Amino acid sequence: MNTSLPTDRNVDAVIVGAGPAGASAAILLARAGWSVALVEKQRFPRRKVCGECIAASNLPLLDALGVGAAIEAHAGPPLRRVALMRGDCTVMADLPPAAGTVHRWGRALGRETLDTLLLEQARAARVAVWQPWSAQAIDGQAGAWRCTLRSLDTGATATLRAQVAIAAHGSWERLPSERPPEQGRRQPGDLLAFKANFRGSRLAPGLLPVLSFDGGYGGMVVADGGVTTLAGCIRRDRLDAVRREAPGQRAGDTVEALLKRECRGVRDALDGAERDGAWLAAGPLDPGAHHAGTDGLFRIGNAAGEAHPIIGEGISMALQSAWLLCGRLLDPTLRSRLDDGDAQRRAAREYALQWRREFMPRLRLAAAFAHAAMRPAAGPALLGLVARWPGLLTHGARWGGKLRCAADPATIVALAHGRAPVSP
Repeated sequence: MNTSLPTDRNVDAVIVGAGPAGASAAILLARAGWSVALVEKQRFPRRKVCGECIAASNLPLLDALGVGAAIEAHAGPPLRRVALMRGDCTVMADLPPAAGTVHRWGRALGRETLDTLLLEQARAARVAVWQPWSAQAIDGQAGAWRCTLRSLDTGATATLRAQVAIAAHGSWERLPSERPPEQGRRQPGDLLAFKANFRGSRLAPGLLPVLSFDGGYGGMVVADGGVTTLAGCIRRDRLDAVRREAPGQRAGDTVEALLKRECRGVRDALDGAERDGAWLAAGPLDPGAHHAGTDGLFRIGNAAGEAHPIIGEGISMALQSAWLLCGRLLDPTLRSRLDDGDAQRRAAREYALQWRREFMPRLRLAAAFAHAAMRPAAGPALLGLVARWPGLLTHGARWGGKLRCAADPATIVALAHGRAPVSP
């Protein structure tokens, strides 16, 4: 905690959540001269359930944010190949390279490294970072917000008054006003997410396998430090069934055994490898667009919407949605009228429409791919189709947004220097 932070403060914007979306928005707004408070309840660095893939389309954004060189130095090898693994079969294809940029291929980087780099850059941009603090309440309306915080270290409280409020919390989190009345209700179809790191794996560097099995899906990748990340999502009913077969076994160990049994590619890759730390678990997932609220908050990252992680676009959507929103907020006509709730609501509608144009195709493709991959009848059919035409994996990566950035090069340059992008 920064002990110099006052307990009652007025700012232009308060952002809840300091992951890639929240930290990116904080940096861009602060560079434009805004006073920004960034609230994060977790201590960094911290591990997080995430596939940890950064598509090539995002690397120019990270360059512009000032962390590109560090990511180049730390990230895993360039991701040049993709595979689909199910049962004893593995089908491989080339990933498409990005054009018009020095960054041709995606990379993988642990969230403990990526998030820390971005948060340090936010501090360097004079963002007021409240960490570890949690948002207890957000009251008011667009143009006049009151955010009550509580320190997780001391229990002290603080109040932030802001004209703009941005929700940037991650998956499986909720703002106080968003907590559903039936929170905690278990459904058989709930998708639960798991992740573990391994050292000494045999997974080929630069290969990005997608895992398909009855009741779930997953992925593997070699990230920074030669560490292999294995992540997957499994339906609650399938997890419950396999746990009954191994009573007393921890859920993560059950998932690991299941993945090795269901995918020979996982079994071969982890032969002789050692797990680095415990399995992480989170969930259930809530795929889809989350812009339906009428509370006046702006939303970015998974707070705005999330795709099934099978296509590995979570970090992409987090980073790119932050740039889309900041392009709207830095419009000079809005900047001079931040206390005007109607102006903010118009900007929110325009941003939501732009968000849907950019990201809904990724959500739809991810949902179709995920449901095909984890259904007993559709999974083998999908594998057979890809085995016959491996190029579908290449095209699928392109259709999934791996090469497309929501911010064009002119917008990237303008926002990186604290200027409003020029409207087309």
